[in-house]
Amino acid sequence: MSPTPRTATLFHDVRPFGGPAGDLIAVDGVLVDELPEGVAVERVDGGGRLALPTLVDAHIHPDKTSWGEPWYRRRAAAGIADHVAGDVELARSLPTPVGERALRLMSHAAALGTRAMRAHADVAPAYGLAGIEGIAEAAAKLAGIVDVELVAFPQHGVVRAPGTAELLAEAAASGLVSHVGGIDPTGFDADGGREGDQLGLVFALAEKHGLGLDIHLHDRGEPGLAVIRDIAARTRAAGLRGKVTVAHAFAVAGLAGRELDGTAELLAESGVALTTVALGETTVLPFRRLAERGVTVGLGSDGVRDSWSPYGDADMLHRAWLAGWALDARLDEELEACFGVAADGGAALMGLPAADLRPGSPADFMLVEGECVPQVVVDLPRRDLVVRAGRVVARDGRLVRSGPLEAR
Repeated sequence: MSPTPRTATLFHDVRPFGGPAGDLIAVDGVLVDELPEGVAVERVDGGGRLALPTLVDAHIHPDKTSWGEPWYRRRAAAGIADHVAGDVELARSLPTPVGERALRLMSHAAALGTRAMRAHADVAPAYGLAGIEGIAEAAAKLAGIVDVELVAFPQHGVVRAPGTAELLAEAAASGLVSHVGGIDPTGFDADGGREGDQLGLVFALAEKHGLGLDIHLHDRGEPGLAVIRDIAARTRAAGLRGKVTVAHAFAVAGLAGRELDGTAELLAESGVALTTVALGETTVLPFRRLAERGVTVGLGSDGVRDSWSPYGDADMLHRAWLAGWALDARLDEELEACFGVAADGGAALMGLPAADLRPGSPADFMLVEGECVPQVVVDLPRRDLVVRAGRVVARDGRLVRSGPLEAR
């Protein structure tokens, strides 16, 4: 058989980051500065639209979502334990399997310009590994459209929920997950006031199976900072630099001045990254200052229409808007930083190359109506075209490729 001829896609009349109009040329999923000889060329008219990198959702829970399901009437919750009970109640009430719900939500996110996500799936006796298996199934169906890292997340605790440690070990050995999770090892995950060594367990699993760690930390003040110092020390001792993330890190959100800079130095030296989800002004991380001091920070959706909250839409451009709103961003450079944490921070967290629209970068971008990046963050225009690896995967907010991309 003769080899399949190479193809190129030329996106004509587009304005990268709002600059002068020109062409973007994609060959074998990568942007190039000019068309190579002897290739078949497909032309796509950009119509003068703004070209922007597609985004990375660094923290999302697809297994918990009721997106597209009948409306769920939530009840008041006094803390994490109440929310956890609500998770179980919602999961049991939904008629649709977790794999279908996850696929629906993840497809929606991809159609709005998400190129990659780190997805957390609850692992607990109430679910077994159903969340892990469901998200993995959805990720396989979206191969080539959205990259997925999967975290085995002990939302119910390890010490508090007997049987979870064994399930985490099973998940870690399954080959389905890239990370092991954790949650508030001193503030929540205790049994009758007795602290257990949750961190020792999850670090041991990560070392044994060559996995990363992504640990939810809601504790504020000194209790939260003490856990961060512990995680940093364990990361250095285990040689896991660049493979450990602390999600939320509300204790860091409450810092300023020298305290913030000192914590940032500790995180940067140990190679511990952070994720934030822009829940409000008291919890969003000061990601610009952290990044300036060498800390990798990603932005995420967190829960999307789950038992915890009716809010969320898995639209990372909207999440950048929320980050700007939470931080009262008004200057152009502040709004650009909100877009940057969604585009570049998450990519760095997941070890992906930056989609900076330069030759040699991945041909992952979206076309929108707009004048400049700050305006796009504020106006939230429709995603007219979403491109992954040089191929159009979505138009007008809907996927046009619903399965793995095949070589042409």
